[in-house]
Amino acid sequence: MNRWHFSNHQNFIIHHSSFIIHHFALIGAAGYIAPRHLKAIKETGNHLQAAYDPNDSVGILDSYFPEASFFTEFERFDRHLEKLKRQGNPIHYLSICSPNYLHDAHIRFGLRNGANVICEKPLVLNPWNAEALMENEAETGNKVFTILQLRLHPAIQALKAQIEQSAEKRSVDLTYITARGNWYYTSWKAELAKSGGIATNIGIHFFDMLLWVFGPVKTNTVHLHMHDRAAGTLELEKANVRWFLSINAETLPVEVRESGKRTYRSLTMDGQEIEFSDGFTDLHTTSYRNILAGQGFGLQDAAPAIELAHNIRNASPAGLQGDYHPLAAQPFSRHPFNS
Repeated sequence: MNRWHFSNHQNFIIHHSSFIIHHFALIGAAGYIAPRHLKAIKETGNHLQAAYDPNDSVGILDSYFPEASFFTEFERFDRHLEKLKRQGNPIHYLSICSPNYLHDAHIRFGLRNGANVICEKPLVLNPWNAEALMENEAETGNKVFTILQLRLHPAIQALKAQIEQSAEKRSVDLTYITARGNWYYTSWKAELAKSGGIATNIGIHFFDMLLWVFGPVKTNTVHLHMHDRAAGTLELEKANVRWFLSINAETLPVEVRESGKRTYRSLTMDGQEIEFSDGFTDLHTTSYRNILAGQGFGLQDAAPAIELAHNIRNASPAGLQGDYHPLAAQPFSRHPFNS
């Protein structure tokens, strides 16, 4: 195998015959989603130079990049990246796995440091944040990418191809329940201003998928939006959609609860189930490969779902009227702090 090094002011990028080893940094190394990004960086043959998280429970780094520098203070992380840049060894990509409300600031930090950015969804919480980042991209010449892995799922790609070949308007039900314990309500995820609420925090990638497959929004009705669940209907260009999202285990179907599972996802079209559970969590590496090949999803791709989630978050719930999702009629549980 041919192997050689190119040097530009001591900036070493290792070239193998078919790929470049890019240098990464990562924000949010102690978070739930970070291992998928670490795995993706490793499996695409790249190198993690530095990671940051205010929480030092980051033993996961040993499984992928034990030699990476780690910081619990942002200022020292910032200084380290600046030092690497001055030494001619800058990062090429910054991966962001931090809480939702910090994405915007961390993306701008990466762009200012001369890096392209790969940010977990939701990319940002508000449409105007995405618009401002487009200006930052133009100013810096660097790009912002996000992980929209459902667009890469073979079953969803096949569904999109099917819909594109038909003018028929479909009837779609989307249900996603991922049970969370009481810890959730003491974390940033329970704060609407920080997470964006249920629709954004657990629903953004499903809304992106629906818009990608069935076209733009014509009407948007929110029936229910609470601390532990949300439901509504969407009229899209090629589908009428009823959706239900929940983090409450009591809303799981009985058979799912009895099996001991705490997650349930279902997508039906005209009464037929579309199976896409398998491989759902294994698409981060594919996303990274596409990004590194110049085919990633950017701000323009993410913008429609960001706007939809923002509109849902700020809508006045209409209550249970009209053609609402059946699970929206389940009894409400009290908030843990009010029990």
